[in-house]
Amino acid sequence: MGRRDGTKVKIDAMHKLQIRFNSRCQGECYVNQKIDVTNLVKYLEKYNKKNPEDKITYFHAFSTAIAKTVYNRPYLNRFIINKDYYDRNEVSIAFAAKVKFEDKSDEIMSVIRIDEKDNVLNVREKILSRVNRIRKTNDDLGGTDNTMKFLAKLPKPIITFLVWVIKKLDNHDLLPRSLTEDSLFHSTVLISNVGSIGGPALYHHLTEFGTNSIIMTMGKIYDEERVTDGKKETRKMCDFGVTLDERIADGFYFIKSLRYLEEVFNKPELLFDEASKKIELNDEKI
Repeated sequence: MGRRDGTKVKIDAMHKLQIRFNSRCQGECYVNQKIDVTNLVKYLEKYNKKNPEDKITYFHAFSTAIAKTVYNRPYLNRFIINKDYYDRNEVSIAFAAKVKFEDKSDEIMSVIRIDEKDNVLNVREKILSRVNRIRKTNDDLGGTDNTMKFLAKLPKPIITFLVWVIKKLDNHDLLPRSLTEDSLFHSTVLISNVGSIGGPALYHHLTEFGTNSIIMTMGKIYDEERVTDGKKETRKMCDFGVTLDERIADGFYFIKSLRYLEEVFNKPELLFDEASKKIELNDEKI
């Protein structure tokens, strides 16, 4: 028996015991990866110069590359809820967008679904459409944000009780779709490009509510001297901070998945392929 958002997965005895001993937050695993994005930077500079009206940002590229990695590494799209494993039915990228660039401005939850045939151009349009709609009016908050605003106005004891009820309903897939379709807590990957404001890659904890198993942040792009084939050169680097639920796969699977992400950045033309197209690695080594 499955859920609206996933299909139950049969697991071995070890994992059955593991999910009963550990919760999502107790199973958090942290990965820091420095990735060479020199080719991506050069590619986007060249592309955006030729297409000034349809520029592709790093956030568009990062979102697409992550989605392509998930399609190539399907265990990344698993989640655990109510002590059961599920394969998620879709690939979704979540992020928070400010209504205005001000300290006290509201942050609105945003979730985009990336279909099998989407490429970076489709992803860009989905992100731009969502962000522009958010910044056009404060009223377009969506069910999740409106519910949070409503709950925040209630007395603390009532909030505590209602949150308990919501978590129980979610565990049994009884929450209305309006509360989950734009929820960061029910996405494949929650991402944040901290580098866009000059910050470093950070680690953010997972939550026991919802189904999200991966949070990823990207820091600012910086120059670093590296030696390649005996020659010193300046490369563009970016740090990625990843927090994930280690119960959905093992360490080998996670580390190898980063190889797929690196491959897209090394060959940025792959961003224009369909999201689900198989990525061929140069070798099978981690």
